[in-house]
Amino acid sequence: MTAMLDLALHSENRPVTLAKISERQTISLSYLEQLFSRLRKADLVDSVRGPGGGYRLVGEADLICVADIIKAVNESVDSTNCGGKGDCQGGSICLTHNLWDDLSRQINDFLSGISLADLVAKRDVQNIARRQIDQLLTLEDNNVRANAC
Repeated sequence: MTAMLDLALHSENRPVTLAKISERQTISLSYLEQLFSRLRKADLVDSVRGPGGGYRLVGEADLICVADIIKAVNESVDSTNCGGKGDCQGGSICLTHNLWDDLSRQINDFLSGISLADLVAKRDVQNIARRQIDQLLTLEDNNVRANAC
């Protein structure tokens, strides 16, 4: 989710490299490569090759919901112990299966109602994104100064 939100925040004019997402979000580049391969297969992102290449969203951010992203990377919001199969207690349904199954549906419905655009529009998300950029610019400036000495 963090990587997709970063992409939505920074890909308005041009594709975003995984290296930049990795740098801003402190997520392993190799892990991002695995995730974006899955996101590409799910048609949520598209890769652009060559100079100035990177990734961009397929379609508008308001059409991509959190649940789609979670499903694309093979994550689950299932709260049951049986993966929703109903074989929780020795092959039979347990006493609390329906409770946890209902919770899983509620979580999925909730996440299906939140788009990337909804998250991008939040003031705190925008403030955090600005802070991350400022921190990287400060680091780059300090590196330039150190190399000049």
